Amino acid sequence: MIAFTKMQGAGNDYIYIDNRNEVVKNPAELSPKISDRHFGVGSDGLVLICSSDKADIRMRMFNPDGSESEMCGNASRCVARFAWERFFQKEKDEFDLETGAGIKHIVIHHDGKNFQSATIDMGAPILEPEQIPVAAPTNRIRIDGREFTCVSMGNPHAVTFVDSVQTAPVLTKGPAYEMDKAFPRKANIEFVEVLSPTHAKMRVWERGTGETLACGTGSCATLVACVLNGKTEREIDLELLGGTLHIEWREDNSHVMMTGPAEFVFEGTFDE
Repeated sequence: MIAFTKMQGAGNDYIYIDNRNEVVKNPAELSPKISDRHFGVGSDGLVLICSSDKADIRMRMFNPDGSESEMCGNASRCVARFAWERFFQKEKDEFDLETGAGIKHIVIHHDGKNFQSATIDMGAPILEPEQIPVAAPTNRIRIDGREFTCVSMGNPHAVTFVDSVQTAPVLTKGPAYEMDKAFPRKANIEFVEVLSPTHAKMRVWERGTGETLACGTGSCATLVACVLNGKTEREIDLELLGGTLHIEWREDNSHVMMTGPAEFVFEGTFDE
C-alpha cells in the first residue's frame, strides 16, 4: 500500500507521493493506474516528491499515459505547499525546487500560519525553434490555416488566439494539433481569448493528458505569446476553467513569474 495526497491548483489535480525513501519503484506503470478516474484515484497525473542534491526538493511528474513530463507549474505550487507544511514546518518561506526543466525558485505567501498562494519563478521562455522544439524556421507556424506562436517553458507549447474559448475546438482539434508533425516531442495546445490588455481567458489541451482545468506552464507560455503578438501587457490575470492565475513576464531578467493557489483535497492509500 502506498500513501498518497491528492492536491489541486486551479483545478489541475495530481496525486502526490512522498518518494524520498523511493517507495515507488515504477512510476510509469503506477501513473496510469492511480490516475484513472474510474478504476483508480483519479487525477491529471502522478507527482513524486523526491530528495535532491541540487535543490531543497525535487519533483518528477508522470502523465496518465505513463510518460514523464518535464514540468508542471500548477503541480509545482502544490509541491511547494506540501513541502512548506510537511517538510519545513512552515518555517522556510523561500526554497528551490528541482524539476525536469531546471531549478525553480519558490516564494510562499501566508498570513503567519495559513497558506495563501505561491509564486514560482518559471525562468525565461525559450523561443528558438530547435529548442522548443518545433520543425519550422521561426517559432510562428500555421497548421490547417490556424496560426500558432510556439514557446517552451521547459516543455513545448503552441498558442493560438480565438474569438471565444467557449466555442474553441479544444476537444475536436486539440488531439491532432498535439500530434502534428511540426512538433517532434508533441506539444501542449493553448486556445486564448484576450479580454483586455491585462485580462485573458485560456483553455488547454495537454500533451499526454487531454483537456485539463488549468496548466501552469501553458499559462506562462500564453502570456509570452500575448506580449509577442501585441495582445496584452506584460502582467495579466489569466482565467482558466479551474480558476485564475496571475502571470508576469519581467523585463529585467525575462523570467516569467506565476502566482496561484494550491489546495489539499484528500489523503489515502493505494494498492499497487
